[in-house]
Amino acid sequence: MSGEYEPVVVAFLCNWCAYAGADFAGVSRLKYPPNVLPVRVMCSGRIEPLFVLEALDKGADGVLIGACHPGDCHYSAGNFKARRRVALLRGLLKAAGIEPERVRLEWISASEGEKFARVVEEFVEELRELGPIPK
Repeated sequence: MSGEYEPVVVAFLCNWCAYAGADFAGVSRLKYPPNVLPVRVMCSGRIEPLFVLEALDKGADGVLIGACHPGDCHYSAGNFKARRRVALLRGLLKAAGIEPERVRLEWISASEGEKFARVVEEFVEELRELGPIPK
């Protein structure tokens, strides 16, 4: 063990797009940090802000929300609902003294395994720079 700080990322991934993109990254044997704990949800619009806050409270250093691209949501507009919620969450985190960059929303389709791997790598690096959430 190197003793270096390694952030934990909880990733709420839309079943139809982002989760399939993560799966595609896996079957394509793309390399990305193992810091991600994926949680499959049927739609990004079903992710309650409380889920994100609880993940951060229980030890996650960041939360990634993977959603369908705008216009491609299986449930019509769930991804737009997720976008509004993330904006509100970021404001709430800032008011609480927590960096809003710890919550990230990304549009990832089922065919974008490379994008999923890149986003995870970038997000983990950003969280390393931020360090742990002060308690």
